[in-house]
Amino acid sequence: MLKFLKGVVAGSGSGGLKELPYNIGEPYSSAWGSWIHYRGTSKDDGSSVSIFSLSGSNAQDGHLMAARNGVKRLRTVRHPNVLSFLHSAEVEVVEGSIVRPTIYIVTEPVMPLSEKIKELGLEGTQRDEYYAWGLHQIAKAVSFLNNDCKLVHGNVCVESVVVTPTLDWKLHAFDVLSEFDGHNEAATGPMLQFEWLVGAQYKPIELLKNDWATIRKSPPWAVDSWGMGCLIFELFSATKLARTEELRNVGCVPKTLLPDYQRLLSSTPTRRLNTAKLIENSDYFHNKLVETIQFMEVLNLKDSVEKDSFFRKLPNLAEQLPRQTVLKKLLPMLASSLEFGSAAAPALNSLLKLGSWLSTDEFNSKVLPTIVKLFASNDRAIRVGLLQHIDQYGASLSAQIVDEQVYVHVATGFSDTSAFLRELTLKAMLILIPKLSQRTITGSLLKYLSKLQVDEEPAIRTNTTILLGNIASYLNEGTRRRVLINAFTVRALRDGFAPARAAGLMALSATSLYYDPTEIATRILPNVVVLTIDPDSDVRSKAFEAIDLFLQSMKQHHEKGGAATDSGALTNVGSASLLGWAMSSLTLKGKGSEQVLASSSNSVVASVHQVTTSSNNSALYVSDTPATHLSSAVDHIDHPPPSPTSTDGWGEIDENGEQEEESDKDGWDDIEVMEEKKPPAALATIHAAQQRPIVQTKISGANSLPSRHQNRASKDVTRVSDDEDPWAAIAAPQPTTKVKSLSVTSTSSHDDNDPWAAIAAPPPSTTVLEEGVVVRLLP
Repeated sequence: MLKFLKGVVAGSGSGGLKELPYNIGEPYSSAWGSWIHYRGTSKDDGSSVSIFSLSGSNAQDGHLMAARNGVKRLRTVRHPNVLSFLHSAEVEVVEGSIVRPTIYIVTEPVMPLSEKIKELGLEGTQRDEYYAWGLHQIAKAVSFLNNDCKLVHGNVCVESVVVTPTLDWKLHAFDVLSEFDGHNEAATGPMLQFEWLVGAQYKPIELLKNDWATIRKSPPWAVDSWGMGCLIFELFSATKLARTEELRNVGCVPKTLLPDYQRLLSSTPTRRLNTAKLIENSDYFHNKLVETIQFMEVLNLKDSVEKDSFFRKLPNLAEQLPRQTVLKKLLPMLASSLEFGSAAAPALNSLLKLGSWLSTDEFNSKVLPTIVKLFASNDRAIRVGLLQHIDQYGASLSAQIVDEQVYVHVATGFSDTSAFLRELTLKAMLILIPKLSQRTITGSLLKYLSKLQVDEEPAIRTNTTILLGNIASYLNEGTRRRVLINAFTVRALRDGFAPARAAGLMALSATSLYYDPTEIATRILPNVVVLTIDPDSDVRSKAFEAIDLFLQSMKQHHEKGGAATDSGALTNVGSASLLGWAMSSLTLKGKGSEQVLASSSNSVVASVHQVTTSSNNSALYVSDTPATHLSSAVDHIDHPPPSPTSTDGWGEIDENGEQEEESDKDGWDDIEVMEEKKPPAALATIHAAQQRPIVQTKISGANSLPSRHQNRASKDVTRVSDDEDPWAAIAAPQPTTKVKSLSVTSTSSHDDNDPWAAIAAPPPSTTVLEEGVVVRLLP
């Protein structure tokens, strides 16, 4: 029999302490019985474990025999509230000339309950709620042993309870545990073979008298119900039970638990309260913490309405619960439920709220891995939540994770049928782009932004321009030269949406340091000057500001003796621009893009933040804007607008800013010159690069442009072949200068050789009237 027990105890590591695949650390100050509780780590992966050891004087030592019984029971009994067994070994430890047989048990990492209580330092209501949750767990474990397994633990007390890192209470110390043989009429000896290990203060009267006949006639839970009463007393009195009589001091026991406490300690074994009834009947266990954890444990069984209601209340509810319990118990459960899909989308808000209470290192290890996995979710509500709160965790994401794992999933939002999700994806790029590689930026991101600049939603077109201005510093020089001017002048400045034109002007001003004198003189100023007669006053004012800025740069270049052939960007003599997001028209419930365009332009332009000055900074930043509510997101997701089908307008751009060759349809081949009603002269050039025409208000009077500007706009949209510059399709033609002879003939007022003859006024003529009044006749 002894050899059999040794084999069971030895398990897979009986070759000696050196072969134990765990490192033994520092011991705790307390443990059950003669056991010593050590901290430990795995030699394989360094994970934390707990190691219990017990030594005997010889192989027949009674403590060793009881320990072998405990190892066997712990190995075979599995329950969520019973300590998890990992490994065991029995070795001979040499201490000088004495050889001591020693048993080692390796379990999940735990801490003695008494030490954990001191560490938490809970008081008042929070202490009672945490104790209620712990007692609830131990009562479930004892009920499982007594009612389901027909086993008797024999020594339930504070020392037989340990606490996991997630603050769960686990029952252990199975040395005394035995089968309940009350139905065996032939049994006469002790039912609990190792009951002598139990202190007299913890024994009920019948066990103290060794009245085994009474014990066998009693219910299986009689002995352990008494132990539960001892545990409750030690817990609330914060002292170790010294004598049985101390159990009568009920002043420390909560009033809601007192009736059940008295029934647990009934002097008649048959009248003692079953621990299963203790869980069901006691009002003490009906508190916020217990109910919250229980809801999370059965989350898969709840319907969507219950989940939504629960997770919307959870952030406020968590404020009232013990903080350590929330962070170490609820937070891991919440992360797990989100990761495996059992939690609803509102749970993400709770996860981020609870995660904000963690330190940076803890957040990165406990919350961030779950967030990264959620980016692969197909649930639009989850994706919306991730993008809306990306500013809370974006800085914690490493560049490698963003470039290799996160961006791939985020980029799917650029082409989503929901305009709201496209806009959120666009805004999220401002947080992620510092962590993206040049290959990802030039090869993928810019292609998506090219399509969004001709999006059917004016707010998206506007914010795309704003984003391009903000990310200009992250583009390499070759890419900036091909992207910025064409994106701002040909597209943004010709947009039919006033805030989009204003955004283009501000973006040009804020990125002025990237343009050389030739680009300013030939490509930027000619396009900006047109907007000085724009019908929108805000656009006109920004056009004048941009002109002043660029003229000042050119003047500085002139004073330095520069020539038109000089290359290189100018020094940024202007001010930095704070460029905020335009207020999304998507948040205006029930209003489409055309309705927004038809509204007052001044009220819409007011949503675009004004350009402010900062002499020490030359980068673009995003200022605070009104938050977009999730309810709006759901409305737009349920009724998504049709997605544009245009192909990429910027072609393939490699890391060096060079265009990669593709098959047909690379470039702007899909953009056709559409036949439409003749637009107002003042806005003719604004519509040239837009894929979808925008309905505008008719403009007449002094603001109308000459007809020659209307003809020029239709020539700007051309087709791009595979080997051309990907930006050539929308690049504005450079102005040409024709030198003519200065010789002037006076043969005719319409002489082709005279460049001014066509517009020269005829010489005045005079006529003398009869009264002698001289009148000048105008032609």
